[in-house]
Amino acid sequence: MTGTLFSFGHGYSARALSRVLVPQGWRVIGTSRDPEQMDAIRDAGAEPLVWPGDDVNFDGVTHLLISTAPTKKGDPVLAQLQDAISARARQFEWVGYLSTTAVYGDHQGRWVDETTLATPTAERGRWRLRAEEQWASIPALPLHIFRLAGIYGPGRGPFSKLRKGGLRRIIKPGQVFSRIHVDDIAQVLAASMAQPNPGAIYNVCDDEPVPPQDVIGYAAQLQGLPLPPSVPYDEANLTPMARSFYNENKRVKNDRIKSELGVKLRYPNYRLGLEALMQD
Repeated sequence: MTGTLFSFGHGYSARALSRVLVPQGWRVIGTSRDPEQMDAIRDAGAEPLVWPGDDVNFDGVTHLLISTAPTKKGDPVLAQLQDAISARARQFEWVGYLSTTAVYGDHQGRWVDETTLATPTAERGRWRLRAEEQWASIPALPLHIFRLAGIYGPGRGPFSKLRKGGLRRIIKPGQVFSRIHVDDIAQVLAASMAQPNPGAIYNVCDDEPVPPQDVIGYAAQLQGLPLPPSVPYDEANLTPMARSFYNENKRVKNDRIKSELGVKLRYPNYRLGLEALMQD
């Protein structure tokens, strides 16, 4: 299967997908609002487009991916292009929206899955849920929603911060986070594109939610660096954004990507993911 993917906000995760699709014969068009990102988009095999700015042409587009971050006003793509997308809803074979597990809010460390009621507590989660609802309201659009956990991968992880120094292990008893390697995000998206199921929602995370200090500690061990100092959460003096992450505590289930899409994660836990990054 090949086609033409139009990707709004062709950033870290979307570029990983284009590196999978382009060698298979796909055409990928990727947008960024930053002209300086055009080379990075091109390097990932996609045709770069500055947007907002350049005209958007959906002729021949079979698949649509949306990675752009919403604002308090809603989804920026729909703010400008909802009529054009609605008019071509039946043209698209697959539409994917990259959301976040923050839409579930806080569950005091309990497990959540795709049937769990979305009750976001943080502003970023409320914005994402509203954007999900905006996209889902377009009739006949073959929408698939992917709720991503914390993303890491090449160039994005604890190693560079460890080398620079100043990284701390914030200790909040009972706190866990789910995470996902960017290559597994690409794998999940490609699997969904190969077997569309309009209306589906998928949690995209690994098998092992863990305390954040465990990840930092293992990364330090792999690099042969001293264990960063631990700081109690109440004494950490976090930014409002960082504190919002610690205000939510949940374990996210990923059964659906396995049972429905047949995905076998390359990095089912953070240890395998960090070990692969060290080899790279």
